[in-house]
Amino acid sequence: MPTTAVAFDPSLPWQKARSVALRPEPFGALVYHFGNRKLSFLKSRTLVAVVEALAEHPTADATLTACGVPEAQRGTYVKALADLARSNMIEARTSLPPATRRLAADACRQADQPEDS
Repeated sequence: MPTTAVAFDPSLPWQKARSVALRPEPFGALVYHFGNRKLSFLKSRTLVAVVEALAEHPTADATLTACGVPEAQRGTYVKALADLARSNMIEARTSLPPATRRLAADACRQADQPEDS
C-alpha cells in the first residue's frame, strides 16, 4: 500500500514507520522499508539512536535534544530526518508517546558507546 510522504516538521511528533526495519551495522544501520522496498543507509550511530527514539518523545526536536545532538549539528540532523520522511522511512505520529515510558536518552547514550568486538 503506497503512502504519501509528509513534509517534515521537527516541531511535530514522528516515529519510525511501522513497515521499516533497522539493521545495526558498524557504520550506523541499514534501513529497509518492506512496503516500497527502499533501502537506505544511516551513516551515524547517533542518527540511528534518534530514529529509534522518535516515538519516545513529543517532537523530533525533543528527540534531538534528548539524544544530545549539538545545536551546531541540528540542521544536518533535521535534513537527514526530512530525507527519511520523504522516503517514508519515518512517519508523522498522531498519538502521544507512551506515558509509561521514561523520556530518558538511554538509547541515545548507547549510540555513543563503542561496540564490543
